[in-house]
Amino acid sequence: MTHSPTVAAAVKSDFLGHPRALAFLFATEMWERFSYYGMRALLVLYMVDYLLLPARIDGVIGLAALRRLLTIAFGPLDIQPLASLIYGSYTGLVYLTPIFGGLLADRVLGHRRTVVAGALLMALGHFMMAFEPMLLFALLALILGNGAFKPNMSAQVGDLYPAGDARRDRAYSIFYVGINLGAFFAPLVCGTLGETVGWHYGFAAAGVGMLIGLLTYLYAWPLLPEDELHKAARKEPQGLTSEEQRGVIALLSLFLPVTFFWATYEQQGNTLALWADTYTDRTINLFFWVGEIPTTWFQAFNPFMIFAFTPFIVALWARQAATGREPSTVTKMALGCLGVAVANLIMVVAALGAQPTNSVSWLWILAYFIVITVGELYLSPTGLSLVSKIAPARFLSMLMGVWLATSFTGNFIAGWLGSFWNTMDKAHFFLLIAAIAGAASAVIFAFNRPLKSVLAD
Repeated sequence: MTHSPTVAAAVKSDFLGHPRALAFLFATEMWERFSYYGMRALLVLYMVDYLLLPARIDGVIGLAALRRLLTIAFGPLDIQPLASLIYGSYTGLVYLTPIFGGLLADRVLGHRRTVVAGALLMALGHFMMAFEPMLLFALLALILGNGAFKPNMSAQVGDLYPAGDARRDRAYSIFYVGINLGAFFAPLVCGTLGETVGWHYGFAAAGVGMLIGLLTYLYAWPLLPEDELHKAARKEPQGLTSEEQRGVIALLSLFLPVTFFWATYEQQGNTLALWADTYTDRTINLFFWVGEIPTTWFQAFNPFMIFAFTPFIVALWARQAATGREPSTVTKMALGCLGVAVANLIMVVAALGAQPTNSVSWLWILAYFIVITVGELYLSPTGLSLVSKIAPARFLSMLMGVWLATSFTGNFIAGWLGSFWNTMDKAHFFLLIAAIAGAASAVIFAFNRPLKSVLAD
């Protein structure tokens, strides 16, 4: 890949041994994730405890029609199953639209202008959430905005480095810390405002975070890599070479099992939040102070552990590489799915001790998040780096969108699985989730040998 003078200047190492532009992409993504996870932390609780109650549900524009459609597909829906299906549809669609956002960038607008358009749409969506009748229109704006923003931010990280630059994997790990730094503070700020001051204040705080992210990105404009679309002297074949075809087939082969990773992983924002609210003793005793952990704060556990654990995981891989024992990309992904299975087995044990009048310690949720976070670190940033390595530059944003679409199908399945929460024994529910994640792990392990040459690290 050739670089323009702008990119050549950006490649200079002046941020932790990486281009300075990485720091601004880090910060922009951090604020965008703050807005996304801040709203997500409130969404199910907002619908179950407030908006979908009989006194308010009729005031939401378009919700009656949506409920009829969902009833046709899934049968009669009470408040909680309806909320879970809306949640799953929203969190799923935000990862389907990146395919179209990638195409828009690759063929029409370029990465940078598409990111700006997406950020503006998302800010609008968050502020619309503060108005109860506008729920579905707000979710639509957020879905479209995320589709424009997400694949093009991830693609620009890879564009900072020339082909073969060994810093690329580490750059995505740093970028992933930014994602989770925003996700950590989101429930603490937006969740606290929503639960204690008012739901609408929490949603408005998410909108402010998105605007800060947009301003950060615009400030960094001169440092950002030039769009592939706008490179004047580019002479590349329009079709795919045989090597590129093998790489695309490899990505598509991993699509289905990675989908089931996200279907099980994403229960933490849905049914696990309900578990924390109903079945968990959230009392915490610190020396002479006794208090209760707000329900939404549990969703800060995972992102906090992401940036706490990342240095140790990266160091472990480096030590393993030095002795020739670093797991392959496919093996890392399989271990990531296995981590989700083990985390849910922990919750099976917790559920066996929980009764309607006997809440269990919040430490069970802490243990769950420790294990599932390690699993996420083995799968998610590894997948982003993999796409940036093997996707043809002229199709990078689109293929990044295709990869992110695993979260679309995964989140939609997650919402459907969540609709069984009220009717299933809780230990059986967590066991079902563990079995699905375990099966996905086995399938990915089975791909290790066939894809080894294509996905060589």
